[in-house]
This record gives sequence, structure tokens and C-alpha cells, in this order.
Amino acid sequence: MQLKTNIFSLFLIFLFIIFGFTSFGQFDSSNSKHFIRGSVLDGQKKFVLSDVSVTEINENERVVSSVLTDADGNFAINAHSLKNKLVVSFIGYISQSKSISTIKDTVIVFRLINDHTKKSLEDVSIVAIKDNGISNGSGMKIKKRDVTTSVATINASVMQEMQAASIDQMLQGRLPGVDIAAVSGDPGVGMQIRIRGTSSINAGSDPLIVLDGMPYSTTIPSDFNFASSDEQGYAQLLNISPADIQDITVLKDAAATAVWGARGANGVLVINTKRGIKSDPQITYTFKGTISKNPSGIPMLSGDQYSQLIPEAYMNRTGATLNTQTNKEFAYDPTDPYWYYNYSNNTDWVKAITRTGILQDHVLSIRGGGSKAQYYASIGYFGQTGTTIGTNLQRISTRINLDYNVAQNLKFSADFAYTFVDNDQLYASTVRNIAYRKMPNMSIYEYNAYGEKTPNYFSPESNIQGQYPGTYNPVAFVNNASNKQIGNRITPHFNIQYTIIPRLLTVVSDVQFDINSGKVKTILPQIATGRPVTETTVNRASDADYDGFTLATKTNLLYTPNLGEKHSLQTLISFQTNDYSFLNQGLMASNTASSYLDVPIVASRTSNDELINNTTNTQTRSAAILLNGQYGFLDRYLINLGIRQDGSSRFGKDHRYGYFPSASARWRLSGEPFMRKFSWLDDFSFRASYGQSGNMPNADYLYYSTYGNYTWNYLEQSGSYQQNIQLNNLKWETIIGKNIGLDISLFKSRISLTADIYRNRTKDMIYPNLSLMSYSGYSSISYLNAGTMDNQGWEIGFFSTPIKSKDWKVEFNVNLAHNENIIRTISDLYPRENIQDLTQNGVFKSMIQENNPFGSIYGYKYEGVYKDASETIARDKNGSPIIGPDGENKYMRFYYPSVDYTFQPGDAKYQDINHDGNIDYRDIVYLGNTNPKLTGGFGPTITYKDRLKITAFFSFRTGYKLINATEMYTTNMYSFDNQSTAVLRRWRKDGDVTDIPRAVYGYGYNWLGSSRYVQDASYLRWRTITVRYDLAPNTSRRLGLNALGFYLTAENIFTWTKYIGQDPEVTTRITSPFSVATDNSVTPPTRTVTIGISARL
Repeated sequence: MQLKTNIFSLFLIFLFIIFGFTSFGQFDSSNSKHFIRGSVLDGQKKFVLSDVSVTEINENERVVSSVLTDADGNFAINAHSLKNKLVVSFIGYISQSKSISTIKDTVIVFRLINDHTKKSLEDVSIVAIKDNGISNGSGMKIKKRDVTTSVATINASVMQEMQAASIDQMLQGRLPGVDIAAVSGDPGVGMQIRIRGTSSINAGSDPLIVLDGMPYSTTIPSDFNFASSDEQGYAQLLNISPADIQDITVLKDAAATAVWGARGANGVLVINTKRGIKSDPQITYTFKGTISKNPSGIPMLSGDQYSQLIPEAYMNRTGATLNTQTNKEFAYDPTDPYWYYNYSNNTDWVKAITRTGILQDHVLSIRGGGSKAQYYASIGYFGQTGTTIGTNLQRISTRINLDYNVAQNLKFSADFAYTFVDNDQLYASTVRNIAYRKMPNMSIYEYNAYGEKTPNYFSPESNIQGQYPGTYNPVAFVNNASNKQIGNRITPHFNIQYTIIPRLLTVVSDVQFDINSGKVKTILPQIATGRPVTETTVNRASDADYDGFTLATKTNLLYTPNLGEKHSLQTLISFQTNDYSFLNQGLMASNTASSYLDVPIVASRTSNDELINNTTNTQTRSAAILLNGQYGFLDRYLINLGIRQDGSSRFGKDHRYGYFPSASARWRLSGEPFMRKFSWLDDFSFRASYGQSGNMPNADYLYYSTYGNYTWNYLEQSGSYQQNIQLNNLKWETIIGKNIGLDISLFKSRISLTADIYRNRTKDMIYPNLSLMSYSGYSSISYLNAGTMDNQGWEIGFFSTPIKSKDWKVEFNVNLAHNENIIRTISDLYPRENIQDLTQNGVFKSMIQENNPFGSIYGYKYEGVYKDASETIARDKNGSPIIGPDGENKYMRFYYPSVDYTFQPGDAKYQDINHDGNIDYRDIVYLGNTNPKLTGGFGPTITYKDRLKITAFFSFRTGYKLINATEMYTTNMYSFDNQSTAVLRRWRKDGDVTDIPRAVYGYGYNWLGSSRYVQDASYLRWRTITVRYDLAPNTSRRLGLNALGFYLTAENIFTWTKYIGQDPEVTTRITSPFSVATDNSVTPPTRTVTIGISARL
């Protein structure tokens, strides 16, 4: 009851403000005395043009008032001053202007000329969008120069020559504060998108996607498994064809995202697709053909070098030579042909699973319309073979956007989008890592006892390296194990706009249906692993079907009174609902009767089998009401206020609703009278904003108890038990954001600068999976409000046009962003450490600390190699030897209660932080974090006579570290895995000065989790270069076309970095508060060359 009273009170206050401004504006507008009537016609075909913009512009080139022509092409406007002018503009036509003082006729007629020769369709679209302002997706459109929040906008035409399956790949480094990194280079794999850092860990930090004003993000329940249900396994932007996108706006500060409440906590990507225009049909066909290759990998030992290393490592461990009678992989005895030929090779396993990728992209679209109806329709085919064998992607996408003017005050829109995706991904993302470590003297194909090569893969049950899943034949694996993901998504979206009072009160209603269904099929045949057919690890097949359905509605009441020249006002009341349901049914079985039987049929299974049947059925509902308004005075003082209430079924009844206010303002200093003398200053504005947005857990039904059955029974009666703790008091995670910004534009927009400083605080942060003491009766609690985190930083965007002449145009843009993530508080109930065995090699301490960021890495400090016995003497803080109880020098030890090892010459040397002569947990220190300190991009665009265009772009990420796990496993010389060529400089004898310890099989502590493997991954990447040539209009027409262009694009050309892994672009998959970025050598981003053609009829 209290909630309803609060909402009603807010509503009354909002209406009072609205109508108070209306009365004030009506009094001010009574001074209008110059009444002008007119009509607008097509200058060639003489038909009337409706919805043409007729705008009054004052002496300072600022809009005073504006109207649209009616269905008969007529307009009427109250001009405010004879010194002003009327500008008539329409998409596809050359704009006309006329001084009001020269208009003498009672009715004036404007005849617009259709422009086919000076501007392309894309150019006209860009101008139209700029005039219509920036949309945050909520319903209000605000001119770019009047935006009070921190946003960034990019037109898709800037990236039209690039080749990618989804738009996020094209956006890398192009927008300040938007950090995008590749999860993998395989086809169809998602990108990691972070807007102003990582703000949450419970539900990921991906931004909300808003497509044509409606949420589009795909929610996958946390207990559903795609075989890899993280960003690598699912790309939510894959279903939106880049060719259909008109522009993208990123909402960054909390005041901007607050209009989306709980769903916009991690930032918002507002995507607008192309729509119809009033023109003759424009048919466009584009083709892109691409060849892609992997960059150079990590150099590994050959079979011969590997065969020298392994006996040495074994000798250093045991003091004896390797017994080649029992380890025939190293016998090299020609009299034993089977072992000799199968293990006398120089196999490059990474090269063997790699190929040249081929990509083709076809898009056919039509666009046009008349005064009543406009349309845009497209169909596209995207086909890609990945650079890793076994990875492929095929996509068929269609889109139809229809706009119909039913009457002068009634408009109707209908959008239909359908996407079919067939994606072949790797059965295991570790296959490339296994290929690096696979013994290189082993053959890909099997030789028989006569030394003859057979067509069968050589996949022994086990060898000196071990057995599946630790090792296997990678070539057999990628060619036989499969992970096929098939998806169908259809999104009908209907919009109706009714003008209740012309130019005053409008109601807009949207309804969107999002039907998302798919199938995931996997098969792991015996030949891929080499294990016996009687084991449950082979002939393992799974088949899962999922269906997701979303019904989203939005109803807006938009109030836009004309308050005269001095005042402007837009107000919005929006009511939104979202109903999402998800159903998954999956079956997995092992030991099917044949490797070719990829359906988990129960009757086909053998005796040593396992069967898993899984079903997920979940439903989530949310509703929200938004009150938002923007007021402007004298075109230089602007303020935007809003409040949104969100309700979600994921919370208990006492915490179901959250309130998220926002306030922002803009002061246009350049509009002040004392600034008018600076004619070269187009705009100089300050912005300030404050806002709140929320986040919710990534699970449903948390406030209910679920029950399960015990696996045992008593007297044939089984019992039940409560499986979870009811979370009735779980609260909204709230992000509070503050932002100060600056916008400058000079010399008719030849130079522009945008700068922002921000601080976002996440409070009541929702931590997942808190372990509990066993006496509580539960092992863990799924979610807990347990802490506070800050994200703070700054952003700069700069654009310039240093050269602009009749023939030449040179543009340059650069953006920089700095973000700092800090954990401020952690609940005493939440553990600071993730329990691990720190006495094991390759283990980093997992912990979170206040005043350090998420993604922090903790371990030992590596100082090189003990070159001789004298260096292993323990020393105190003054550098003097530590003397033991026996009066002898004490030597450095790795000491825990369960471990006592004395370091030897050639062993790894770690810093003794407390100078006690022991390396233990007290010597573990902070080694850095995996969050980049500085991100951004820059590049020029050179245009000659609007026909030849050369574009280059560079992106960078600096100041972050990651764990190079591949180096850890390919330089430890601890097992029989292959090693990188770095071990050729290993320590071999006393006095050797090197950074690589000695080779010791299965012994010692030469590869503890330390700074040796924590490496600076900063990089500068030459992302793209494009050369495009458009034929002259007359030449195109002689070919029967309106336009014809060709282009050549190269991507990921070169990377400057000190990182020694295969690629420094590694992301953090946040699965817990202890997650850090680790390089396990997945497929890296590829180098590509694209040839494209674009033709328009």
C-alpha cells in the first residue's frame, strides 16, 4: 500500500511540473506574429511531400521552432523574427533555405530537387539521424548537442568495409570507455564487452542490448550448459547482421543507463537498424570474400630436440638413464618397426590442426517508399570456415522493416527478423593447448608392424604422456569429435504511434515477441580419445533442445509542448513489461554401440554406460515504470530528471521492487552573450550527472525451498531433504554513478573534443556461491549481498578534420579511456580466499582483498635461477648468511608442514620476502591484475574527390597482466609434455646464467605460481586498413547502376607487444570473485584480407 501511495505521489508531482511548464510556455509564445503557410513539392515529378521538416533557424544557426508537412504537403508555422530563416529538408532531397524577411507571398511553395548525384544513400541517412537526435531507446529523442549524459555514437557506415560475423568485433577500440576483447578466434564465438569496467560478478558484466527501442539480450539460465555456456559458447550479437545496422549509441554513465533500470547496470548498447526512406526502390548488393590465417604460434621443440630433453630431465631426477625397453617411445629401434615409425617423427601438432580460413558474406537489400509507406528488407548469407579444423559457421539472416502512415496522426511500424545459425565449435576448447604440449616425435597416422603408413589415426590408449583427457591425438580429435549448435531466432516487433494532440501529446506502444530455439549436439567417438570402447569416456553423445520465449511491451506517453523560443520541454511516462520463459531438455549417454551413432538412444548403449537426463524449465517476469523529462532554457541551460521503478520475480516479496533515480544537466557556455564574439567556437558545454541502476541475481526461484530425495533408503522407503536456503532477504545490487563531462566543437565541427570523469560505486554487491560450515546442514548459499566495489576513471574522445578542400579531405580520430576497479568492502561472512593446495606447482593463490581490484593475481616473485650452490645460501635482510643451529649456513628451502625441499643449483629462485630462509605462504605477494589501465584507438581517414578513400585504424590495451598458462606448461620440463624452444637456454651446469631452470622430471618446485608466468600483455594492434574506390556516377549509370564500389581491407595486420604468448588479447571469464585472465592458447584472432564489392540499382 505504501508503495502504491509513493508511486501515485510521484506521478502527481510529475504532472504538476509538466502542466506548470505548459502554462508558462503558452504565455511566452503569444508574441509570435509572423504567420507563414506553404506547401512542399517534388521539383521534378511535382507530387506533394509529406513529413518534410520546415525549421526556423535564428542568426546563431540554432533551431527556434519546427513543423512537418501534412499528408497533402502543406505546413503552417509561426515565425518569431524577420531576421530568421526557414530551412526545408527531407531525406533524399537537397535542403532549401529562405530568409523570412523576403517571403512576401501569402502561400509559399518549395520545390525540392531529388539528390542522386551529390550524396550517396548512406550519407543522406547519416544527416537524417543527426538531425533526429540521439535516442537512448526509452522513447525520447534529444539532439546530440543537448544530451546531458555521457553517451557515444558511431554510424555503422564507418565500419562497412570490415568483415565480421557480429558488430561487436567491428567496434573494438572505436568508442571511449567501451573495452571489447576477443574470447577466441573461432567462428561464432562471442566477444567480451565491458563498459566502464567490471561492475558486477554475479550475472556477468555484459551490457544490455537494445534493438530498435526494445531489449534484445539473451538470458540463458545459469544451470544450462551449451557444453561451454560462457562467452566463448554463445554470442548474443551473432543474430544481428551488421549489414542491417544503421548506428549504435552506447549509454555509459548511470544517469543515461538509469532509464533502463536493473537491466542497464552494465551499460547499454542501443542499436538502430536501417529503415525505409521516401524514394524510388534502391536495390543494393554487397559481397565480401575473406581469407584468414592464424598469426605465428609459439615455437616448439622438434621431435629430435624433444628426444634429447626427456632423457636429460629423467637423468636429473633419478641419476639413471631412461629405460627405453619399457619406454619404447624413445627407443628408436629400426628392428621394431611399429614403435620406430610411430615415434620417430617431427610433428607440428598445432600446424596439423590449423588451416586457412575462408569466409564469404552476401547481402541483398531493398529500400524505398512513398509518402504513405516506407520499407527496408534484406537477406544475407554468411559462411565461414575457421582456422582450426572442425570449426565452421553458417548464418542466414532476413529482416523486413515496414513503416506505414495510416493517417496524419497515426503511424504503424512492423519489423520482422529471422536468423538461422549453424555453428560447429570445438568439443573441448583445450584442444589447441593439448596440441602445443603433444609429444612431437609421435605420428599423426598409424604405422603398422611392417612400417607402412595407414589411413587410421594413431590414437593409442596411453603412452608415456598419459591418457585422455590429459592427452590425445589432436588431429583425430578435431576431425571426429563434434559440438554442433543450431539456432533459430525470430523477432516480430510491432509499433503504433498515435498523436493525441498535434505537436503536443503522443502515445507510442511497442510489443515484441522473441522466439529463440535451438539444438546442441555433441559426440565424442572412441577414435578421438584412443580409450577402450568399454569405458564411459568414449562414444559419448548428447542431444539438447532449448526454447526461449520473451514477450516484451513498452507504452510511452510523450508530452512535447511548444514553449516558445526560450524554452523547450520533453516529458515521458513509460510502462514496460518483460516475460521470459526457458525450457531445455537434454540427454547424454556414453558407450553407444558405434562411434557413428551420434544419438543417445537408450537401447543402443553397452553395459559400462552412464545416462544423464536433464530438464530445465524457468520463467522470469519483470515490470517497470519510468518518469523522465528534459527542460531547456535559452538553448544553454538543460536539465534532465528521471526515476524508474523496477520489479522482478527473482526477489522475494519484501525486496521485489527497486527505485533508480537520475539527474543530469548541461550548461552551454558558448551560448552565453559574452561568448558570442568567439565565432569559431561552435559549442562549449559542461555536463554533470548522477544516477542509480540495479542488478539482480542470475537465477530464479531463490526465495523458494527446493527438495531432493536421498540416494539411499531404509526399509525400501527413501527420505527427502531441503536442498537450499531460502533467500527472502536478498536485495538489489545497486550501482551509483557520478559523471562530469566536457564537450567542445570548433571551426564548424572541424575539431571536436569530449571528455568525462566518472565514479561508479556498486553497493550490496551480490556474491555467488558462499561456502558454509557443514554443521549448518548446507554446503553453500547461492547468493549473498556481501560488499562494495568502485569503478572510476576518465575518457577522452577527439575528432579533427585538418584538411578539407575541394578534392581532399583528411579526418583523424582518437579515443582514450582509463578505468580503475577497486574492492572497497567485503562482508565478514564471505571468505577472502579460495582454498587451494599451495604446495603444488602451477598454483596461484586465489584471494580477494580490500583496496585491490577484481582479477588480482597473487603469487611468488620470481628472481631467476640459482647459478651455483653459493646462491642457494639463505640470507637475512642485510644480505648476511643465515646460520643454522648447527653453526652451518642455512640453505633456501620450500617449506610447508607437508613439504620440505632444499633448493639446488639450477632451480628456480623466488624472493624471500621476510628473509627467514623459507619460501612459503608468507612470501606470496600481489603481482598485478588483469584489468587494462588504458584502452582506446586512433586512425586517419583520407578521401579524394569522394571516390577514393583510405582508412586505417589502430587499437590498444595497456597496463594489464595475465597468467601465461601455456608458457607455464611448455617451459616447466616437469613431465613428458613437449616444451617451447625457450628451454633450449635452460640451466645445464654450475655457472650458467639464465632465466630458465634445469630440466627435472616430476621433482622440485621450478614452476610455482609466480611472477615468472604473470606477464605484461599491453599491446598496440594495427587493426585495419581499407582502400575503397567508388566509380564516378556517370560511369556507374553507363553500367546500369546507381553506384558501384570496390574495396580491399586487411585486418589484424600487426601487433606490437612484449607478451611472449601467442596473442595478448585474453579475456577474463568471470565465474567467481577469484577469476583472473589466463592464457590457455585458444584460437587467436586471425589475420584477414577481404575483397568487397557494393552495387546499387
